[in-house]
Amino acid sequence: MKCPYCSSENTRVIDSRPADDNNSIRRRRLCDDCGKRFTTYEKVETIPLIIIKKDNNREQYNRTKIEKGVLLACHKRPISAEQISKLVDDVEIEIFNREEKEIPSALIGEILMDKLKELDPVAYVRFASVYREFKDVNTFMNELKKMLG
Repeated sequence: MKCPYCSSENTRVIDSRPADDNNSIRRRRLCDDCGKRFTTYEKVETIPLIIIKKDNNREQYNRTKIEKGVLLACHKRPISAEQISKLVDDVEIEIFNREEKEIPSALIGEILMDKLKELDPVAYVRFASVYREFKDVNTFMNELKKMLG
């Protein structure tokens, strides 16, 4: 494992334990060259999940896309990186527990919005406005009324 600070390959594991989700192993590592510590997570490799996009194209599941969407929705909100990571982990667990080889992107979006609504209402509305492609202020207001009512 390369050190993220100095890129040395001279690193070693100093502690290993199950991660909070019990689906991965958390490893603390030490770089023998620069002396810095860092954490890695090890997960079981699963069968590739195929996402069915709105236009019926298919692509391989990519966690980074979900993280990017959540980060944009949570920009300048009082939400920690740990909370974002946990939200994405929860979404991932939910979609992989379905044990389906293909899953519509719309379903992932709905799961994500449910989780965001619990975490932060402003982040939820931001995500929903892009995801549901609000065309005008009335559509936006209707979504807000649903939240408030």
